[in-house]
Amino acid sequence: MRRSEVLAEESVVCLQKALNHLREIWEVIGIPEDQRLQRTEVVKKHIKGLLDMMIAEEESLKERLLKSINFCRKELDALCRELSLESFKEKEESTILQLEKDLRTQVEVMLKKKKERMQELKVLQERDQDFCEVLCMTPYSISSTSVPSLEELDQFKQHLQSLAETKASRREEFINTKKQIILCMEELDHTPDTSFERDVVCEEEDAFCLSLENIAALQTLLRQLEMEKTQNEVMCDGLRSRIRELWERLQIPPEEREALAMFMTGSKAKIRNALQSEVDRLEELKIQNMKKVVEAIRVELTLYWEKCFYSQEQRQAFAPYFDEDYTEILLQLHDEELVKLKHYYETHKDLFEGVQKWEDSWKLFLEFERKASDPSRFTNRGGNLLKEEKQRAKLQKTLPKLEEDLKARIELWEQEHSKAFVVNGQKFMEYVMEQWELHRLEKEKAKQERQLKKTQQTETEMLYGSTPRTPSKRRVLAPNTPGKVRKLNSTTVSTVTPNSTIRSVFGGTVYHSPVSRLPPSGGKPSKTPSRFGQKTAPLGRQGHNKENIELSGSILTGGCPYSAPLQRNLTINSVASTYSEFARELSKASRSDGPSRILNSTNIQS
Repeated sequence: MRRSEVLAEESVVCLQKALNHLREIWEVIGIPEDQRLQRTEVVKKHIKGLLDMMIAEEESLKERLLKSINFCRKELDALCRELSLESFKEKEESTILQLEKDLRTQVEVMLKKKKERMQELKVLQERDQDFCEVLCMTPYSISSTSVPSLEELDQFKQHLQSLAETKASRREEFINTKKQIILCMEELDHTPDTSFERDVVCEEEDAFCLSLENIAALQTLLRQLEMEKTQNEVMCDGLRSRIRELWERLQIPPEEREALAMFMTGSKAKIRNALQSEVDRLEELKIQNMKKVVEAIRVELTLYWEKCFYSQEQRQAFAPYFDEDYTEILLQLHDEELVKLKHYYETHKDLFEGVQKWEDSWKLFLEFERKASDPSRFTNRGGNLLKEEKQRAKLQKTLPKLEEDLKARIELWEQEHSKAFVVNGQKFMEYVMEQWELHRLEKEKAKQERQLKKTQQTETEMLYGSTPRTPSKRRVLAPNTPGKVRKLNSTTVSTVTPNSTIRSVFGGTVYHSPVSRLPPSGGKPSKTPSRFGQKTAPLGRQGHNKENIELSGSILTGGCPYSAPLQRNLTINSVASTYSEFARELSKASRSDGPSRILNSTNIQS
């Protein structure tokens, strides 16, 4: 039994005792029955009223608890929905009072969470507002009245983190760009003249709006300033080049040049103004010294003509070069021609340098060819001949490669520009072929001259006798050599003793025939009867000596019975375009056309 039940029974016993006690008192007093009834009725009403009042209060408490439970349930459900949480699960077999307490406590917890979330949302929105003001962006889309969920708060925080990184990046870009803008303005002596430029340069960095538009405008401003700076640098460089050019043309002394040395670097406005002033001064001086300037330009034009391998026709095509009326128009024409030539040379500089390299190699090749045909080269000392042979062998390898490389590059250039690449007035490969052909003709001519000289010497020896080739050496003859008599063109040389013969011959004495003489070139020989059985070489034998006839057709032998000149027709079947072809043809010619040795037989009587 509960204690409350025991206490209720005790209350009933106590009430019963009280009523019994009242009856005893009323008995002793002698209160009549009707008054006892009245008094008992009053006690009953009093007790019943008290109990009814107590019961009503408890019933009211019960009703309040039930109402509170219902309210808390509704509130708790709403808070769970707002906080995106699961609904509260009530404990089974809970009393009204306990259930009301649990619900009320849970409602308080939910209200606290709601307050915390709303407070956090407010803080995040304030930060978002600050970022949006700096970055000029739209605030984050989230309701400020409803309770945000945890996911929404996390997304909001990530958004703010991204804004913070964007702000840091744009701020860094702004600071770097601002520094470059300030440097450019200082370089250009530029003063901020617009509100945006003043905001960038003069205002605080935190007050600048880091919007995309402002960043783009900032980059645009920097590009404009850099473009102005670049143009200023180009202008200053052009002015400096013009000043140096005019210095050289006008032959300005070094003292005057040193006065402008401090302005020959940099591109600030004051430097540009100083350079422009110097150019204006030199231009005026140039007009005053027109003839000297034009002549200086002509020297430079000649230099570039040589660099560009201009032919004489191309040079003469520029008529102002030969004009003696030194006017401003003439100077302008020379300047324009020089600028055009410089641009033409710079555009095709690689090709011209390659052609010049071939020219140098070709000259060196010709020099080696000349030295190779010089007999005196074998008398050198110190190993120069070996060095020359090594250089010549190396050149024989590099020259064909250089020609092939230039040929490929020039063909590619001609395809791109749809015109011929001209060197000295003709196509480069034609020019190379012509040089090889000229070299081949020179070698052929030298070969013919050697053969002609050898033939003349042979005929001279046949007619007049030979001269010892090495007079410095003495022949040792036997002491008992019998004397001989030799007939040379009806002239008798007696050899009584060896010593007398040696002295007469090695002493340089040669007895010429008084009868037979060489006729003039192309003339007829005198018809003198031969004596002592001397015979004239037959015409058929002379026909074999084709190498002994000059290209002009003159007859070289003095015993020819006819005066019709013999000519040698030279036919060029092919033109060597490269060194390899030239070497191949030269090798074939050397194998097929060996040195001819034609000696006309003469009867020598002893």
